[in-house]
Amino acid sequence: MPHSVVLVDGCRTPFLRAGTDFQDLMSYQLGQYAIKGLLLKTGFDPAGLDRVIMGCVVHNVKTPNPAREAALQAGVPHTVPCQTVSQACISANLTIATAYDLLALGRAEAIVAGGLDSTSDTPIGYRKAMRKKLFDAQKIKGFGDQLRFVFSLKIKDFLPERPAIAEFTTGRTMGQDCESLAARFGVGRTEQDALAARSHQNAAKAWEAEHLENEVCSVELPPKFKSVACDNGVRGDTTVEKLSKLRPAFDKQLGTITAGNASWLTDGAAAVLLMTEEKALAAGLRPKARIVDYAITGADLREELLLGPAYAVAKLLRQTGISIDEIGVLEFHEAFAGQVLANLAALADGEFSRKQLGLPGPVAIAPERLNGWGGSLAIGHPFGATGARLVNTAANRLHAENARYALVAACAAGAHGHAMLLERC
Repeated sequence: MPHSVVLVDGCRTPFLRAGTDFQDLMSYQLGQYAIKGLLLKTGFDPAGLDRVIMGCVVHNVKTPNPAREAALQAGVPHTVPCQTVSQACISANLTIATAYDLLALGRAEAIVAGGLDSTSDTPIGYRKAMRKKLFDAQKIKGFGDQLRFVFSLKIKDFLPERPAIAEFTTGRTMGQDCESLAARFGVGRTEQDALAARSHQNAAKAWEAEHLENEVCSVELPPKFKSVACDNGVRGDTTVEKLSKLRPAFDKQLGTITAGNASWLTDGAAAVLLMTEEKALAAGLRPKARIVDYAITGADLREELLLGPAYAVAKLLRQTGISIDEIGVLEFHEAFAGQVLANLAALADGEFSRKQLGLPGPVAIAPERLNGWGGSLAIGHPFGATGARLVNTAANRLHAENARYALVAACAAGAHGHAMLLERC
């Protein structure tokens, strides 16, 4: 029999807009704060950990395995193996799923899983031609070789290669794909702005009610140890009227996606403590939620890049036999408001649901049921960390709202999707 796997607790740093207070930190440092905050919060001895698994998307070449650096700096003994995984925006979701498998199979009893990312520290390099010249320069031996190298350089060689949030296979940005998806499912600008406004308003209320405060550890920034304790992208006064004045960001003429209804570049980290239920109880800990099951899916990169949640939710519902009406808490990653609404439309479309998703009929989810404490549009989205935030918030909402089940879902580049079902302990 597989072991029951539980979430004991979670912790995250504040999620900050790129280029603000976390700008001088590397991603592993953000991960260090989240892991250390989690260990302090739970009181669990890090020597009792079997593994640390963290997701990361924007890799600094100096730290190819930032999970290791983060764990060591957080006080985790060097005897605990650490690994970093990457699956775009569901990287942290994957770490939790991987931990679940290890724990359920009895190969581990206690694992820290989560993610970290600093888009402020995005590596910017030279173009391929210059990289080749610099590589060949390692073979320089004499003055003549030095001269030939210098005279081979051109002004354009020194131009940086700007990173882009684009799909490698198709060359399209995620915003362009979302425009197509929203148009395909008839998702308009007004409903996108309404979802974005609700996300900000819900997040502001959750901060006021101290729901999010209990999930976040403050970060003391050197050298003056400035304390950062709150997300800095939440705007509680956001309204549909204000958002309607923003111009489209991708399709300048007919587009519906703006800076207001799309998530923004974010720095942050999040971690959760997962254990077998037997181990947690033996350690005197009170777990918050039990992981029931999860699903990870892939779809067509050209037509369904952001439709992963619909496929993953459908697969999970089939696996568990649970009805959407039995699920009291819904946490969906908000890459774009249009992406969320298009996935809900796909699930609610009877024909699409039967033919593409393998469900007996439509699955209706009202947008108002999602993200009661705010979503990525307001809180932010550090690519490698968001999944851990979603899972921890879902577990906390189960208790705050006295619900039995929680569903977490997210999309990712590569046309991947993830869904996970939690049950309140």
